[in-house]
Amino acid sequence: MKFGEQLRSSVIREYQWYYIDYDKLKDELKNASGPPADSEPNPSDSKKGKGKSKPAKNQKTWSEEDEQRFISMLYSELEKVYTKTKVKQSEIQRRIAVSDKEVKQVVSKVTERGLTEQGPPEEDFMLLEDDLSDIIADVHDLAKFVQLNYTGFYKIIKKHDKLTNWHLRPSFDSALKRKPFYNEDFDSEVIRLSKLYDLVRTRGNPVKGDSAAGGSQGSFVRQTTKYWVHPDNITEVKLIILKHLPVLVFNANKEFDAADSAITSIYYDNTDKWDLYEGRLKKTEGAEAIRLRWYGGMQSDQIFVERKTHREDWTGEQSVKARFSMKEKNVNAYLRGDLLPQAIFEKARKEGKKSAKQLDEDEQLAREIQYSVLTKQYKPVCRSFYHRTAFQLPADARVRISLDTELTMTREDNLDGRQRAGDNWRRMDIGIDWPFNQLPDEDIVRFPYAVLEVKLQTQHGQEPPEWIRSLIASHLVEAVPKFSKFIHGTASMFPTRIKLLPYWMPQMDVDIRKPVSHSFGIRRRAGMSSASGTTSDDDDTEADTDLDEESEDEGGARHNHGTNGRSSGARNGTALAIGDTEGQTTETVPMLEEDFPLYDSDNEEEEDDRLEEARRVGGLPYYTALADKYTKVVGRKAVSVLSALVPHPRGSAVPRSNRTQMFFGNQEVSTKRIKAPKGKKIYVPVRVEPKVYFAAERTFLSWLEFSIYIGTIAVTLLNFGTKPTIASLIVSGMFTLLAIFALCYSVGTYLYRSRAIRERRVVKFYDKYGTTTLCLAVFCGVVLNFVFEGRERNVW
Repeated sequence: MKFGEQLRSSVIREYQWYYIDYDKLKDELKNASGPPADSEPNPSDSKKGKGKSKPAKNQKTWSEEDEQRFISMLYSELEKVYTKTKVKQSEIQRRIAVSDKEVKQVVSKVTERGLTEQGPPEEDFMLLEDDLSDIIADVHDLAKFVQLNYTGFYKIIKKHDKLTNWHLRPSFDSALKRKPFYNEDFDSEVIRLSKLYDLVRTRGNPVKGDSAAGGSQGSFVRQTTKYWVHPDNITEVKLIILKHLPVLVFNANKEFDAADSAITSIYYDNTDKWDLYEGRLKKTEGAEAIRLRWYGGMQSDQIFVERKTHREDWTGEQSVKARFSMKEKNVNAYLRGDLLPQAIFEKARKEGKKSAKQLDEDEQLAREIQYSVLTKQYKPVCRSFYHRTAFQLPADARVRISLDTELTMTREDNLDGRQRAGDNWRRMDIGIDWPFNQLPDEDIVRFPYAVLEVKLQTQHGQEPPEWIRSLIASHLVEAVPKFSKFIHGTASMFPTRIKLLPYWMPQMDVDIRKPVSHSFGIRRRAGMSSASGTTSDDDDTEADTDLDEESEDEGGARHNHGTNGRSSGARNGTALAIGDTEGQTTETVPMLEEDFPLYDSDNEEEEDDRLEEARRVGGLPYYTALADKYTKVVGRKAVSVLSALVPHPRGSAVPRSNRTQMFFGNQEVSTKRIKAPKGKKIYVPVRVEPKVYFAAERTFLSWLEFSIYIGTIAVTLLNFGTKPTIASLIVSGMFTLLAIFALCYSVGTYLYRSRAIRERRVVKFYDKYGTTTLCLAVFCGVVLNFVFEGRERNVW
């Protein structure tokens, strides 16, 4: 879908007069009023981006007067959008403040009433819940409004620079910084709404307990499924979840600070063998990951040393993450082996704040990690940074949802002749100053999506809540089983050293947005709808349980105030954008804001641009371009009609498996053949259990038994016939060859499958031709035996 069409279909009624007038600005670019040009364009100048390229013959040039007129219109649109955004946000904040007073008044009637006094009626809570739902819908609509306009401005700037060769991008970046309507992330509103909605939902009796539920645990397990969330849908996903789970806040008395939700981890590995990377990728039994983690800024003094261990299901054990904490000043000495684990916990033993058993476990863990680091030469290789929004009932870890945004991976190694971390356990030239513009491109990977983790602790056979099943089956998320920040960052930043890639890497350029599959999302009360198009996610028609997870346990959320510092994917494209070469003016001009590809309709719009340029030139080029456009349209229509008319075999419908239903719901699942880059391999997770080996062995024994039967028949025909003849010799020979063939085939298949199982390769374990071929051969042998025997008996 083209962006202009997307904009028209997504208009919200309240904002319909305040959107960027994209069509008007686009039409203005076609009204060049300068004198016709006499010379042909110089392609080399255009490619190099040096100055303004010469326009085509008979084409009117874009004059300075045209540029001033366009700039005036553009800045007028920017002022309109900025003013509406600020006014609406102020209105939302005032409504939240009013609702806060009203909620406190009603709740006070519950908490302060006497034994004989009657509490507030149910209708009061219902009205408050409706008001808060409307505010939530307003936040959702404003986020969509901001997001769509931000994209529109950079789309039109890109089109302007391309068609006119007047580079407006740098000056517009400066203007946008003066009126940063896109800078609103609504995090403070989300936290306040979460608290109020939780009070109203629980009728003034919210679940109470330690926000850091499970804080005393050193080792824990959790069932986790992972999803990607497109930046378009981040705010909506947050608002949906807060209506069911409150934002997890450790210190409710402290004002929200974006730094409190920052989580940073340093991953270690051997840069010669990459043992930890391959172990985690292949999910081999006992595969480990070692990382050092802290919460908040670089001044945080408490560092958590963690080890994650993967266990296969068939072992009867569960994957575990164990950790202990230490002071930042002691980390280097500990990793060098100068500081022994016993000394780390000496003070804790004297204070007696932890049990002796827990301290013994922590000391044993510290000893094992230190031994691994020293003997296997583990060094820092990758850092992951993100802001986390955590949703959970205090002291109740049965359902916990976290949303990690602004996910960024950076290199921590000293390879390629560069000292990044040096002798320190982490590099010190960056902190939590996202988007880390000071780093070179080869040192950083800005992940384009948010990562949603749904963690459930349910009894065997118990279904997750209905709203969670609706969320993960909706168009708002994309299931990515076994996704790992460590694996993705390492594979992305070491392309010359890593040959084995995770299965999702070749699909990073695929747009994960999907059309709305079912009515799900933020909705207003009946009669309160403000959308002339839709208030749900924008449509775009263009072209298993994971016990090993990358999240923090409940006890680790010391500094996690629940929400990420910047949620809007349209705010600052630098952190999320894929490089946009057409959006660049010159190589020497620094681009602080990248054009984030929220709507991938560039191919269609470029085709329109080429047609528009040809129309300006006129004559044969225009008619050729016009004919080419309509030829493509007719060709596509003809192919679709022929495919519908030509009869062809159609497969029968196969019901969805429970696994597919869990990850994708009822939405359509598209399949695509993915090819690995040259010199690399894609690893797809394969679960191997002992029964798989036994099944392969049983199959081999079955074939072996069949071969013995065929061989016995051959020997019987040859040696025990009443009158041995040439016919009996031929038939017995055929059965002998068939027995040898079956035996060799079964041995080869067994060896092939056994090796594939050991190496965890994705192969076709079913036998597509062997069984059929064997049955046909037996049938032919029996028929020939019947024919030869009939001839010997002179029957025919």
